[in-house]
Amino acid sequence: MKKIIIFFLWSFLLSIPVVQAQHSVAREWNEELLNAIRNDFARPTVHARNLFHSAIVMYDSWAVFTSNETLFLGKNFGNYTCNFNGITTPTDVAAAQHEMMSYAMYRLLNHRFASSPGASSSLASIQTLFQSYGYDSNFTSTDYSAGSYAALGNYLANEIINFGLQDGSNEQNDYANQFYSPSNNPLILQTYQDNTNIQPNKWQPLAFNVYIDQSGNVFPTNVPAFLSPEWGQVTPFALKAEDLQIINEGFNCYVYNNPGPPEYIQNSNEDGIDDPYKWHFTLVSVWSSHLDPADNTMIDISPASLGNLDPTAFPDTFAEYKQFYDLLLGGDPSTGHALNPVTNQPYTPQMVKKADYARVLAEFWADGPDSETPPGHWFTIMNYVNDHALLVKRWNGTGPILDDLQWDVKSYLTLGGAMHDAAVNTWGIKGYYDYIRPISAIRYMAGKGQSSDASLPSYDPHGLPLIPGYIELIQTGDPLAGTNDENVGKIKVYAWKGPDYINDPTQDIAGVDWILGTRWWPYQRGTFVTPPFAGYLSGHSTFSRAAAEVLTLITGDAYFPGGMGTFDIPQDNFLAFERGPSAPFTLQWATYRDASDQTSLSRIWGGIHPPIDDIRGRIIGIKIGEDAFEKANLLFNGLLSTEEFDVENARLYPIPFKNQLTIEATNEQIKTFELYAIDGRLLFSETVYSTQKTIQLPTLQTGMYFAKAYNTTGKLILQKKVIHE
Repeated sequence: MKKIIIFFLWSFLLSIPVVQAQHSVAREWNEELLNAIRNDFARPTVHARNLFHSAIVMYDSWAVFTSNETLFLGKNFGNYTCNFNGITTPTDVAAAQHEMMSYAMYRLLNHRFASSPGASSSLASIQTLFQSYGYDSNFTSTDYSAGSYAALGNYLANEIINFGLQDGSNEQNDYANQFYSPSNNPLILQTYQDNTNIQPNKWQPLAFNVYIDQSGNVFPTNVPAFLSPEWGQVTPFALKAEDLQIINEGFNCYVYNNPGPPEYIQNSNEDGIDDPYKWHFTLVSVWSSHLDPADNTMIDISPASLGNLDPTAFPDTFAEYKQFYDLLLGGDPSTGHALNPVTNQPYTPQMVKKADYARVLAEFWADGPDSETPPGHWFTIMNYVNDHALLVKRWNGTGPILDDLQWDVKSYLTLGGAMHDAAVNTWGIKGYYDYIRPISAIRYMAGKGQSSDASLPSYDPHGLPLIPGYIELIQTGDPLAGTNDENVGKIKVYAWKGPDYINDPTQDIAGVDWILGTRWWPYQRGTFVTPPFAGYLSGHSTFSRAAAEVLTLITGDAYFPGGMGTFDIPQDNFLAFERGPSAPFTLQWATYRDASDQTSLSRIWGGIHPPIDDIRGRIIGIKIGEDAFEKANLLFNGLLSTEEFDVENARLYPIPFKNQLTIEATNEQIKTFELYAIDGRLLFSETVYSTQKTIQLPTLQTGMYFAKAYNTTGKLILQKKVIHE
């Protein structure tokens, strides 16, 4: 029932108006893919890859019939060569693109979701869409030599499938782990076993009576394995070789953009809260106390008060983390936006119970409102942005207005590449650092005791810090003391009480109270608890910030169309873990980055990540989003070579440059020199007809540019990134 309600609610995203015109064929196939993801196991790495590979298929099916360069068809991509001998130019380009794209997507999706737990529903829906176009599912030929665009679609699908069988994902074995094994034995959840004998810096599997993933699928095992710890070796889109480290940790870990280690536990000497490890995980426990709708604390959740964080304010040192996150009250130092830049009016405040806001965030951002996993969630957001009547489809906000198909295939490839790179980057880090989750860390420290005062009972250097009102020792007479005072001296925490207190999630509310610290729960279902992979880094933070950067760059605007995106939350009919929220309200975001930052906070309130997992994910996400956009632009503007970008058969200096550049070729004349902006716009061109020339350039802003030069036969002899200072 929740999925139906939430699917309907997405029609209110961005508060209408939306364009109700017929969608492009690419959009229809993307919706089909998202539907198949919702019916599959909730595997963000696998589905980020599905979204990316599908985006390649759709883009190349469009580009092969235009003057645009393909990414995969006829190219060497990730050490895989997809041969292509060309095809007859169609008389009806749009029809050829539609046919090729549909056959390619039909074959690819049938292959990727054949063994999905929801295969019967997904494959039937895929078949229905394909046949609605009048195409023949029995036509399986890949021989396009006679000019069949259907055969070329089948061929492209077959090639991307073959590419996927050698891209490092181990797809042929259902993406199973080949080398990784956990350091800790599983935590048996139902028995509240003693958890003090684990390695407290390492990930711990969880053991369930029945494990049900976030898409509602019952797993065949009650101890789910670490998802994708070796994913760093999967062929990426725009991740750079110079940012890669291959580190042996029992197996070769491929780590891009290495953020350095997380915080490891210290043997504190009566200063537990000053141990960064204890502070980070203690904050998660304290924020759990904010999830009680009986608490009438109200906060303004509108863009007038929330959002507008400067990335330069992201913390680095422990002292900066303590300034950035409010340990006791929750939230970050964002101050909101003074005005809506579209209406030029202030944003209207919206006062909501903090408990309702935190609970809704924890569920809304968990894996997407309809279980399409975080990368799919951002595709859903992109689709509704694309439908907004105020969106003008100028790439990066400049140039001509693109038709729907061109806009869709370019935006899908850019976002798909970013989501795939975020998975490769983040899970490579997760596999290498193998870091603990809050449920294991908090129960471990609570089992050890307290680390604040050696003169008090249960002192242990690995214990939880004591914080009056949030983390305390159980005294005689305490309701938690036990019949025979068996719990006296143990640790209690003021937190969400957990799934034991919920029999009917449509009616019950667990609420917040004092509980044994060894019985602390994230704000999740008892059949799920926490995702089956290491915490550091946060996939949500990385996916979301990368997507926010992509949406900002492709639209040329940091703000949602109209200056605000929204999502309506009904009273008592949204939460799946328990009844709520206690009143209706609307999630609101001025910018894509505001939505991303909200995603990150949701994972802390949800008990899934400490702050150390969050910030470094946001920082890497920014780089991933920018790099994906840059590479996509190179492709769209014909500046991406089949292998490496740089072509240097001529010399260009000085780099960095100021107001001039000298170009020099040894054995041939240079005919023309060109300088392009980062978005592919030609800024400057000069005829040379010499082996050497110093070129005076126009006034330029500081930043990166692309230089190209051709010889007198039209051959590219220089293609290089250059920096203007």
